[in-house]
Amino acid sequence: MAGFDPITGRAGLAITGARGVTKEMLSDQPRKDVIRNTIFASLLFLAIAIALAGLCLLIGKNLVQGWSRLNLDLITQNASSDPAQAGLRNAIIGTLWIMAFVILMLVPLGVGAAVFLEEYGNRTSRITRLIELNIQNLAGVPSIIYGLLGLAFIARAPLNLGYVVLTAAMTLTLLVLPVVILASREAIRAVPSSIREGSLALGATKWQTIRHQVLPAAIPGIATGVILAISRAIGETAPLIPLGAATFLTFTPGPFTDFTAMPVTIFNWVKQPQPEFQTLAAAGVLLLIALLIVMNSFAIWLRNRYEQSW
Repeated sequence: MAGFDPITGRAGLAITGARGVTKEMLSDQPRKDVIRNTIFASLLFLAIAIALAGLCLLIGKNLVQGWSRLNLDLITQNASSDPAQAGLRNAIIGTLWIMAFVILMLVPLGVGAAVFLEEYGNRTSRITRLIELNIQNLAGVPSIIYGLLGLAFIARAPLNLGYVVLTAAMTLTLLVLPVVILASREAIRAVPSSIREGSLALGATKWQTIRHQVLPAAIPGIATGVILAISRAIGETAPLIPLGAATFLTFTPGPFTDFTAMPVTIFNWVKQPQPEFQTLAAAGVLLLIALLIVMNSFAIWLRNRYEQSW
């Protein structure tokens, strides 16, 4: 037959046959399994709908209440006892300082730990299993515990750094470090072993293989984990309160000065009895939510843009 390729024709017949067999197997499922799957899918959809409804209500409420203060003054004005002149400028700068130090410490520690556990660690070793168990447990520790840990060991002895930006950054790094380690391990594990074997067969050392083959292929997953971890850290309030985060700060914070952050300032505004501060708090919540949505959207775009299929 003209134009008939026996190889692709056979492959097409095989695919069609496999689809038919799969469809027949799924259609022969017991009725109880079909009902259970339908109920489970419905519950998942309901959970997503409830979460989205709560988010929409939160955004809508704050949008109505804080719309009048959503302007440049909210970003350019410092904290003030006068709500008409109060803004988030020093809190935004303090947050940027904290996040900068968090990124500087988080990326090498998180990626380095993931590389060790996946590429060098002996999975049957007691030390490796103990490290993995601790990482999994630390991911579920309440954030206020990290604040108390930072107060006891970082702000005070033995490090004795005081109540400064670097103390807050180190504490938040400990808080989100398990997220980055777990995400980086999954990204490294997703790289096919054939890439490692091919690189080693061509004479590359193990470190050269990791540096030039494994890590570049795992960067989308690692970057996604880092961005999501930063998104969590930027909205944390509880760990910063024991570390002496100022609720009212009139000067621009630096790396080794007293500090404040956006969530702490918003928390302080919420406690004030004046309705003007409530309006400010609503506007601040909207600004923080917008920042988190942008960061999470960027993480999703980064993963979809550079994700590779093996």
